[in-house]
Amino acid sequence: MSGRADAPLAIVIFGAAVRPDGTPTPTLRRRVAAAVAFGRGCAAPLFVPTGGSLGGRPAEAPAMAALLRGAGVPESAIMIEATARDTLDSVLACSALLRARGYRGAVAVASSAYHQPRCLVLMRLAGWRVVRVPPPRVPAARGLGRRWFWRLREVPALPWDVLLLLRRRREAMAGD
Repeated sequence: MSGRADAPLAIVIFGAAVRPDGTPTPTLRRRVAAAVAFGRGCAAPLFVPTGGSLGGRPAEAPAMAALLRGAGVPESAIMIEATARDTLDSVLACSALLRARGYRGAVAVASSAYHQPRCLVLMRLAGWRVVRVPPPRVPAARGLGRRWFWRLREVPALPWDVLLLLRRRREAMAGD
C-alpha cells in the first residue's frame, strides 16, 4: 500500500536517543526529516512523534515535535506520545492515542532503515494498515561495525516484541 495524496494519514515517527541537554541526535533529525518529506505528499498528515525519557535523558518526542515545528508543521498536525520507553511501547501507546482520537486509516512508519521492518511488523500486528516512509539515505551509524551492531540487534528484538505483542493481545481477548 502506498500513501495517497488525497487521504489523511497518521505518520508515526519512532524515536532515537537525544543528547543529555535535550538536543536531537543526527539519527533523530534524519527520521523527522524523512517523515516531513513524506508528509508533504499527503493531505492533512498527522505527525505522531513517539519516545519517552530513558536513562534520565529528556524525552525524544518533544525534541521531534520541535523539529517538526521548525520544518513548518503546524501544532495542530502534531500529536506527541512521550511515554514510550521502547519500540513495542511506542506501537501500543500510539495505537491507543490514535484509536482514542477515532482514527481508523493507515499508519505511515518513519524510522531508520535497520529499525523500520520491526516497526512495520508490530504496527501491522497491532491492527493497522501500514505505509513505509522511505528511510533516511544516510546510515544511522557511520562505522561498518556500528551499522552491523544495530542491524543484528534487530534479529532477536523482532521475534521477542512479536511474542510480547501477541501475548498482550491474547490476554486482552481473554479479559473481554
